[in-house]
Amino acid sequence: MSLKGKTAVVTGSNSGIGLGIAEELARAGAQVILNSYTDDPEDHDLAARIAREHDVNCRYIQADMSKGDRCRALIEEAGGCDILVNNAGIQHVAPIPDFPVEKWDAIIAINLSSAFHTTAAALPHMRKRGWGRVVNIASAHGLTASPFKSAYIAAKHGIVGLSKTTALETAEEPITCNAICPGYVLTPLVEAQIPDTMKEYGMDRETVIRDVMLARQPSKDFATVEQIGGTTVFLCSEAAAQITGTTISVDGGWTAL
Repeated sequence: MSLKGKTAVVTGSNSGIGLGIAEELARAGAQVILNSYTDDPEDHDLAARIAREHDVNCRYIQADMSKGDRCRALIEEAGGCDILVNNAGIQHVAPIPDFPVEKWDAIIAINLSSAFHTTAAALPHMRKRGWGRVVNIASAHGLTASPFKSAYIAAKHGIVGLSKTTALETAEEPITCNAICPGYVLTPLVEAQIPDTMKEYGMDRETVIRDVMLARQPSKDFATVEQIGGTTVFLCSEAAAQITGTTISVDGGWTAL
């Protein structure tokens, strides 16, 4: 399908899942706004590469997604927004009594509140243009829970709820909102964790992936950033025009357990 003429803003998109989504949207012809909290030459070079390889306009805009005013400014600086992908996120692991308050606040701000601010800023643009897609990247942990990840799980459950509310508020318009719930995705960050995990458990690569990292993922295979990107492109298609207010799990069967 073609998304030519559409402008897509993807938060947290200079690496990992966000970058994979941005690449697939560009491949489909969308103009893409990359974002993260850094403002390095490499960030702008990345945008230039995507523009060159996919023959689309692509820019990088720095914005600290823990700040509500910067989240809203990102949408305005993009010059419009037909497709909004809320992907920015961080993680911290600790038992609830020991969970640092500043980490809780940061995770809720970046993983949840940022999506509220960007959506609030993007909807008027979508309504003016008469079309829009909001895709929120939640997690299998938006539907299930694990110990020691209280802030992350609270935020991702919140993203699912925000997606439903956004969908209901736009239900009679050509605007949809859905949440993608990935399981374990093979990103450069996850790839970098494999050698240390092998050493910690004294296992070979295949065993540590299957029995430790993917213990809760029945397929025993990682999802890929291209698959998350492809799911996002589908949700932007006409075929998905009546898919709104729901979750799509890309988790190898994790939430079927």
